[in-house]
Amino acid sequence: MDVDIEEIIQCIKQGDENGVQMQLQKFNKEYGQCFFFDADESERRRQRKLEEFRKNKVRDYADSESDNDDFEQEDLGLLQRQNLAVIIVRLMRTGVKSSLLKVSLHSLRILSRDKQILGHLVTDGALLTLAKLAGLTANDASEEANDPDSDFYDNIIASLAEAKMLQGRIDEDGGEGEAMDQNEEFPDADEDSKSTNSDAYGGDQDSDSWLGSHRTSINEMHRGSGHQKVLERGRKDRRESKMEGGVEEEEGEQGEEVLRKEAMKVLCNVVYNSTWAQERFSALRLMNGLIECISSSVNWSSPSSIQFYELRLMFLITALRPELSAQLKQEGGVPILTAALESCLEVQWKEPYECVLEPEAAPISLEASQRIIEILKILFNITYSSHKQEPSEDDAALYRHLVAILRLCLMRKCTLPEDTDELQGHTVNLLTALPLRCLNVLLTVPLGPKSKQSLGVNMDCVHTLLMFMERRLEAGERVKEKLTPILSLLSESCRAHRETRLYIRKHILPPLRDVSHRPEEGDTVKSRLVRLMTHLDTDVKHCAADLLFVLCKENVRRFVKYTGYGNAAGLLATRGLLGGQGPRSSTSDAQYSSDSDSDTEEYRQVKDRVNMVTGRVEAEQPNPMEGMTEEEKEEEARRLIMLFNKLSKDNIIQPMGVDEEGKLVPMKGLEETTLAEEANAEPDNEAESDKED
Repeated sequence: MDVDIEEIIQCIKQGDENGVQMQLQKFNKEYGQCFFFDADESERRRQRKLEEFRKNKVRDYADSESDNDDFEQEDLGLLQRQNLAVIIVRLMRTGVKSSLLKVSLHSLRILSRDKQILGHLVTDGALLTLAKLAGLTANDASEEANDPDSDFYDNIIASLAEAKMLQGRIDEDGGEGEAMDQNEEFPDADEDSKSTNSDAYGGDQDSDSWLGSHRTSINEMHRGSGHQKVLERGRKDRRESKMEGGVEEEEGEQGEEVLRKEAMKVLCNVVYNSTWAQERFSALRLMNGLIECISSSVNWSSPSSIQFYELRLMFLITALRPELSAQLKQEGGVPILTAALESCLEVQWKEPYECVLEPEAAPISLEASQRIIEILKILFNITYSSHKQEPSEDDAALYRHLVAILRLCLMRKCTLPEDTDELQGHTVNLLTALPLRCLNVLLTVPLGPKSKQSLGVNMDCVHTLLMFMERRLEAGERVKEKLTPILSLLSESCRAHRETRLYIRKHILPPLRDVSHRPEEGDTVKSRLVRLMTHLDTDVKHCAADLLFVLCKENVRRFVKYTGYGNAAGLLATRGLLGGQGPRSSTSDAQYSSDSDSDTEEYRQVKDRVNMVTGRVEAEQPNPMEGMTEEEKEEEARRLIMLFNKLSKDNIIQPMGVDEEGKLVPMKGLEETTLAEEANAEPDNEAESDKED
């Protein structure tokens, strides 16, 4: 690190704020878009040396010298960063001028990306100082008096001098060994790095690494760093990189707003990276101030950029601390955030639960779309359990009001297509968390000239959800995270509303005509869903199968007809429907119509030749026993039985059967159950015979 901490301390002692500001500006310019990855890099070096040791079963003395050298180099850099953070926090409490305070907060934001120095930033005093600058509290830290001439700075200078002296001795003693090993692998990691390697990259909240975002792994982003390098260049803030003139906008901001924004960014980093900071955030009751800030900014005609970081901090703390999520909900978080959402979308009401939707409305701006996404994520954090609860009348009215606004989130477009997809994704997540009976607001909108409809009901919103699901299916990326919410939402909607089921079924399960291919073959929506029915992830395959099962009105015969018995077996086994008892074996409360699923003429012609296991017409296969005598057939049967018995005894396979409840059970269990029932039945028969006698 090139910043001279001793010079900064001397400037502080002399009251030279300009000198301090120049030094910190130099640090900010050099490392403004970099991240600390020394712990992650050390872990990779440690793994390489461990593999080398296992391979050669020996470790040279020179390697050990190199390990110590690396240890001290990293230790010195860590000590410098820790001391710089302590100095900046103390400096901010002395009442410095606004320009120096802004530069200091920027430096602190860069340092807060390094988990190894967070211990000096998560004290109550430091957190309260940052909270006051961010506008979350009026209370400041009472500890550490503002005394620039105390022994505090002298101790720092002494510790740095001692570390440099030790480093110089190691350089002199280990220079020869280092020259010998300069072409070898990187040395081992220090103990601090080992202990924190699993979470070395907590992420900079100013650089698109907040919880729930889509980010590339560090190993993929940064390949091969130079020796002694402790900083790596990171990605630009996703939010600012998409907005032209983002830097100019920040430079144009003046006064307290700039300081609040910088302090809020530092808090986001510290809270995200430190469990202790999360606990102290709760203990210091900083959530109350955050709620007040967001409540007061809802009514602003033009929300400032600070609101985005307030929302981001609230999302982080509600995601990481369940008790704060519950507190926010109890203190009216849903109506507060609903009002904020309404303000971002500039909602105009037509009916109590109907918003005005202008077909030619301008796209949602970049700034507004990012704030809306943060609001949706916070609302999900505080309402995710509402789906399983029966809401009161007041809560139901509140949720319906919210759902009417969410309809706009689904139907409106953003400036960038990827923002539209992200906005719709978070909207779907929130809809899955709300009570199902409150979602009927999505269908109660009157029909328009170009509206999609089913049995006279507006299907515009359902069509949007259907198109969203198709895009996610085609993308095929992160299937569990991106597909399970929309599949679950459509399944529940189809159960609750006959009109929705009929509309979606026409798009996904049209009348069956061509059965020359397997159901999972092809690029249709149905084929993609059938392929997901055999996915490795249990949640994915159950969600996909459940949607198709509901579209078949939970009729086993019809479900097997459209998907094939092989694909359907998983869901049928889970629900105890392998026996196929009755036309519909379901425990759901769904009310399906009695309309029949009439076969098409094309299907009737080949129906008798359809293999129900594969779901298609199979080519005729030659009879393997053709030309064999009866004795040869019996011998082949005995041979197969012996092979099955051997595989079963060796626990290679386990024969299964279907019990009376339609569930799969081992064949041995079936036999034992049958024998037990027969044994229990015999005494009863004997008793009845005794009575007759």
